[in-house]
Amino acid sequence: MLRKRHIGNDIVTIIFQEPGALPFTPQNIRSHFQHVFVIVRVHNPCSDNTCYSVAVTRMKDVPPFGPPLPSNGLTFRDPAAFRAFLLAKIINAENAAHKSEKFHAMATRTRQGYLRDLAENCVSTTPLDTAGKLNNLISLASKRKERVRAREGAEMGALGALVWRVLAQDFSGGGAELPCALAISNEYIVLADCSTKEVVFNCFCADVIGWTAERLALKIFYGRGDHIALRVPEGSAQDIREVVQRLKALTVGCETVDMTLRRNGLGQLGFHVRLDGTVSEVEEYGFAWQAGLRQGSRLVEICKVAAVTLSHEQMIDLLRTSVTVKVVIIPPFEEGGAR
Repeated sequence: MLRKRHIGNDIVTIIFQEPGALPFTPQNIRSHFQHVFVIVRVHNPCSDNTCYSVAVTRMKDVPPFGPPLPSNGLTFRDPAAFRAFLLAKIINAENAAHKSEKFHAMATRTRQGYLRDLAENCVSTTPLDTAGKLNNLISLASKRKERVRAREGAEMGALGALVWRVLAQDFSGGGAELPCALAISNEYIVLADCSTKEVVFNCFCADVIGWTAERLALKIFYGRGDHIALRVPEGSAQDIREVVQRLKALTVGCETVDMTLRRNGLGQLGFHVRLDGTVSEVEEYGFAWQAGLRQGSRLVEICKVAAVTLSHEQMIDLLRTSVTVKVVIIPPFEEGGAR
């Protein structure tokens, strides 16, 4: 106990026990500075079967740290493996102890003391000479900073997610608007509910096939024509432009096209559509062709009805019977394949 002053100066204390030693309790030697005890007990010393077991006790405000102890009371028989484990455990214990409330408060007081000492003892009352060479150096430095300033919009090419505040239409909740955070990375598009912090929608950027952008609203189409509908408040029109710019950079989609299709003398529109809403054939130089419809185009809305919600028969019936046929399409790739 006469050495307690020296033992107590360690944040992490190692206790070595020989066979037959009484159970260790920190109350015997613990000081206010000690936070973690690593207890090592030797079994069958000075023999071919020598092995070691380890136990750890820590203060309540010290977070858990690894590596984990062997389960079921297993012991270490390989000295090299035991040495590596013990060193890692001790180093992690020291780092974990510094995250405790006591050490955080001590670090804060130390920083404040250093700042107070600088302010009281190292502040000069001599004014700076702003003329001559110093002025030239400042102007030169400002010019250099201007030259290396990042170009505007450089963040649009970032691999990590960029986030915008939006109002998302909740189709399952009767069309109510849900305040969300829209995040677009180089791989994912995610909508997170701002109130519950839960993800309400996500898809791969590779799944995006197109979008319809208005001044304050945006529809993003993905998969075979499903979509999410977003809106931003008045005064945030720039957000829509930024989202579209991000989609152009990271997806294979494109802007949708609105078309009003006319019928020929036989009442036909002049094109055929597949089960998935893609156009399989267009009558060359017919009204649909003249309107810009091409093979590989994808119908995502027919007379304001989402095509993905319609069966093939319902799509055909709607196209045949509607007096005015207004469609929203996603143009094909340049080689003619559907998006």
